[in-house]
Amino acid sequence: MGLNPIGGTSDKTRWRVHDNGSSTVHYLFLTFLLCSSVGVFYIFYLFRNPNLNYKNSIGCQEDNEGSWEIGVYYGDSPFNLKPIEAMNIWDNKSAAWPIANPIMTCASITDFGFPSNFVADPFFYAQDDILYMFFKTKNPITMQGDIAVARSTDNGASWEQVGVALDQDYDLSHPYVFDYNHQIYMIPYTSVKGDVRLYRALNFPLQWKLEKIILDRPLVDAVIIQHEEMYWLFGSYVTNKNLEIWYSNKPFGPWAPHKKNPVSGPRNGGRPFIYNGNLYRLAHDERVRVFKIEVLTINNYKEVEIELGIENPTKGKNAWNGARSHHLDVHRLRTGQWVVVADGDRTLFGDVTRRRVVGCGLIVTTGLMIYFICWLLGLVKCLVPVNRGLKKKNNAGLVCERLRLRLRVNMNINPNTFSGKLAFFFLIILSITIMCVGFGYIYGGNGAEKPYSVNNRFSQFTLLAMTYDARMWNLKMYIKHYSRCASVREIVVVWNKGKQPGPNDLDSMVPVRIRVEDQNSLNNRFKPDPLIKTKAVLELDDDIMMNCDDLERAFKIWRENPERIVGFYPRLVTGPSLKYRPEKHARKHNGYNMILTGAAFVDHDVAFGRYWGREAEVGRGMVDEVFNCEDVLMNFLYANVTVAGPAVEYVKPAWAVDTSKFSGVAISGNTQAHYRVRSKCLEEFTRLYGGLSGRKVEFRRRDDGWDL
Repeated sequence: MGLNPIGGTSDKTRWRVHDNGSSTVHYLFLTFLLCSSVGVFYIFYLFRNPNLNYKNSIGCQEDNEGSWEIGVYYGDSPFNLKPIEAMNIWDNKSAAWPIANPIMTCASITDFGFPSNFVADPFFYAQDDILYMFFKTKNPITMQGDIAVARSTDNGASWEQVGVALDQDYDLSHPYVFDYNHQIYMIPYTSVKGDVRLYRALNFPLQWKLEKIILDRPLVDAVIIQHEEMYWLFGSYVTNKNLEIWYSNKPFGPWAPHKKNPVSGPRNGGRPFIYNGNLYRLAHDERVRVFKIEVLTINNYKEVEIELGIENPTKGKNAWNGARSHHLDVHRLRTGQWVVVADGDRTLFGDVTRRRVVGCGLIVTTGLMIYFICWLLGLVKCLVPVNRGLKKKNNAGLVCERLRLRLRVNMNINPNTFSGKLAFFFLIILSITIMCVGFGYIYGGNGAEKPYSVNNRFSQFTLLAMTYDARMWNLKMYIKHYSRCASVREIVVVWNKGKQPGPNDLDSMVPVRIRVEDQNSLNNRFKPDPLIKTKAVLELDDDIMMNCDDLERAFKIWRENPERIVGFYPRLVTGPSLKYRPEKHARKHNGYNMILTGAAFVDHDVAFGRYWGREAEVGRGMVDEVFNCEDVLMNFLYANVTVAGPAVEYVKPAWAVDTSKFSGVAISGNTQAHYRVRSKCLEEFTRLYGGLSGRKVEFRRRDDGWDL
């Protein structure tokens, strides 16, 4: 008995794959296994990235709700705000020079002992000079939101985790905290309860008691404000995103609905606030918006939208709030300055599901392509119903066979000819490519090249390039690419000669400053620049292209070792001849003692001060004489003052491209002549500043695996 198409049995018809024996099944299986293996190889070697969080941490796992984080802004008014990195607040303990947003992430909570997938919905509460911040944290074990609290004694620049303030057996968010009659209250959003609940602090900030259900309505993101001797409650229904307004004589109710309900307007996005005598309401869709409330009575309500005063992010997924922001809270400090906390996410809701669906679809597509290739080669026949009692093929089988032959002729797929082999090879490569892309969607993360924290702090650096007019093509591509890296604060272009670019010639997401020099000298690369606002400077030649993640990894290593030169191109100087050799010499001897500063992080105050000090005067003269060796001189200057430990640190880039090879404007086009000049520099600098031979650093020395 055979199976019929709908699951029953028949003695006449069955479905089958006609093949040439078990070898066909083996061929299909091995081909698919090959593509899958390549896909897995692709993931583990090209997406080997700590940002993906596939390690032993319980927290910071991918979450379909997002990867929310919290940042801080300051300003002289709530409508003139700048992120914390623009305030140049430094923290030596975490090597954050300056501190940069975000100031709180899932790692901040997880490292404190409370696993978290994300943090969102921050609300202030101030006691004297201490700021408390209540916020939602997503527990990856229970997969529900809890209310956590942190404390700041420096006006929000740094935060100490206090603990979980409210944990129920259902999801909590939006912890609106306020005072009433010398008591502290909280209204969190309780999604499954279908009401508005008021909690009172028994022992602030960690012990709370349910005081009362003040409104039997499933309002989202409810807030209460006092205005003209009345209390007003703003919220929205999940099914109807329009605004709902209720009023009462006290926060406990009873509450009466506004006559204009539902009011046209987006749902709340934070605490309403008063500025210059006017009342403002915060709301959100994909971005936080602010509305000035012009009329608020029991009969009428009117609000008009105004400009918030916070610049929208420009770096896309690389920015911590690049995709959306839905909450903001403002507070006026005793100094008169305004401080703001806001949440942000680099991806949209449902990103994890979307990527998995697309990835699985691509993997299925690969399987279908493999089947199609096997069918064209005749290894597999069509999946058609075949009658047992008939000697001839049925009509469907004949049509399928004719179609296969026609496609083979039209596509010129004949494994016995060169063109056929080429077409077959192309289809296999296409299948493997689609498989890799599919695995990348599933396991490769959200595509963001995020910064790496040091002690849960983020920072920024200045990118410095030296160029001239003949290399404009390189510069445009360079700035467009690197200005989108998360930790780049500013790009400084040292312009040595020729007509400088205009303000509209460069596509940049960060400020670009052109520093025009009077003399065409390689020494200009390290000239002291008081306008640089960051401690770290990445000296990066304008013809080197690598991904942003490489820069972020090296920046992290430099923050952990700010007294060293940290870069991507190692060299080893050995032997009595002091011959300059390429990287393969360092690899052969498993070590390096020099990092080329054409792609390296340095402390600009220290490095530039040493380079322009009196003891380096003779060395600078030689650099001008041979128009070479400025990076070699910097390595000797570092080694000369480093008493203990390495003076240099290597980070291996995933890939790097020298774009000067395409533009034909490489400075050192003759490699042998270039090496001879550098060998001469090694001899002279060794005589002046001492040798490097005793300062060898081995590859694979660090635990992070980034110095392979």
